[in-house]
Amino acid sequence: MQDIIHAMISRNLDKAALRGEPSYVWRAGQQRRLDMIVKFAGERVKGQILENGCGVGMYVEHLSPFGGTVIGLEYDFDRAREARTRSPLILNAAGEFLPLLSATLRQAQGGAFDLILSHEVIEHVQDDRAAIQEMIRVLKPSGRLILFCPNRGYPVETHGIYWKGKYYFGNKLFVNYLPRKLRDKLAPHVRVYAKRDLQKLFDGLPVKFIEQTVIFGAYDNIIARFGIFGKLLRTLLQFLEKTPLKILGISHFWVVEKI
Repeated sequence: MQDIIHAMISRNLDKAALRGEPSYVWRAGQQRRLDMIVKFAGERVKGQILENGCGVGMYVEHLSPFGGTVIGLEYDFDRAREARTRSPLILNAAGEFLPLLSATLRQAQGGAFDLILSHEVIEHVQDDRAAIQEMIRVLKPSGRLILFCPNRGYPVETHGIYWKGKYYFGNKLFVNYLPRKLRDKLAPHVRVYAKRDLQKLFDGLPVKFIEQTVIFGAYDNIIARFGIFGKLLRTLLQFLEKTPLKILGISHFWVVEKI
């Protein structure tokens, strides 16, 4: 029995390493990001929406009340199945090969979606450039992609590392500050992006950039553990988003419009 338990834990850690951990509980951090999405989506939030990499469907569920048709796409079958308990509009497929036929796109006048959300996903896909190209392909003209992904300037690698063939889950200090070759050897399972890395993913695509910034987290776990100290830390770090020190933030937040 103990061997079975260890095997189950190992499989879960492998999945966390390869695909990240989705949001399982809706807290202040998720609500803050939802507010940002809605602000930059505008009326598009009432249209055709795709969440590319929807995890267990938390953002699909919370975007739906705004009046749009929200489709979730998730590569992991178990997570897609759980997402379907929140919405029937869940597809199990890879983000680099969106299962949308060209005829459908032609009928939709050049694209299917008014809004696409990619929330901490492209760092896990096999081909991030292909994933970006696919999302732009299926956007309607003037449709928007809202993208969150890890910032290399953040002093903590939040996805764990591999050391001597063994995976160590959790936050690891200063890994992202190592030379790229060494950093990628310790964390081959997940990408991290400087601004220029992201810019290259969009080179040659018919887009314009509405927002390109870096944000800090909401630190809900720290607040749950340390109370007022955690809230003060969150207030301080989110204030830094208004300063040049935002380059130390946890995630890029980009809003990209198809032209």
